[in-house]
Amino acid sequence: MSTPHISADPGAFAETYLDDVEGVTAVRNMLGFTGSYRGTPLSVMGTGMGIPSASIYATELVREYGVKNLIRVGTCGAVREDVHVRDVLIATGASTDSGVNRRRFGGRDFSAVADFGLARKAVEAAERLEIPVRLGSVFSSDLFYGPEDDLLSSLQRMGILAVEMEAAGLYGIAAEEGVAALAICTVSDHIVTHEETTSDERQTAFTQMMEIALESAIA
Repeated sequence: MSTPHISADPGAFAETYLDDVEGVTAVRNMLGFTGSYRGTPLSVMGTGMGIPSASIYATELVREYGVKNLIRVGTCGAVREDVHVRDVLIATGASTDSGVNRRRFGGRDFSAVADFGLARKAVEAAERLEIPVRLGSVFSSDLFYGPEDDLLSSLQRMGILAVEMEAAGLYGIAAEEGVAALAICTVSDHIVTHEETTSDERQTAFTQMMEIALESAIA
């Protein structure tokens, strides 16, 4: 069996780094791997950028491969001065300018929140690993290069910690499908101070969020 976007065989995806790693899908160069972490089967897969792309993969993983726990790791841009580059954020909720959750919810506003169980495990994992984290809401934007308007001041006024591009969609899918989801992000740049990290650092050095995600997945 395969889906339009995932070519793995049935049972190839575990719910949940990776010893004995095996590549299980490479459709459109969106790579997926399954292995084990501390003896527990675990899978990791790219989802592309933005809610539409991430939604495709998350939906197929849940519906066709039986995945029950979805943990997104990625980068975000801070919008508050008390949030700093390289901070690790656990997104307990996600606002958005995307219309996907309104379509799911009959035109109504949907409260896109993380699964409490996964969030609690992530906090406990961060404490064990002695990694400082921030908990709070993020903003999932449909546009990376967006128009200049009053969005920044609105985000700050509402206590949003950072901007990213997938969490709200992921949380909507999880709610609709009855599974658990969590987004853990590292601040790669600061929208207010304009401090930023290099593309290489974003790809290879942001390991703390991954360690938290892995420990949360097997807790």
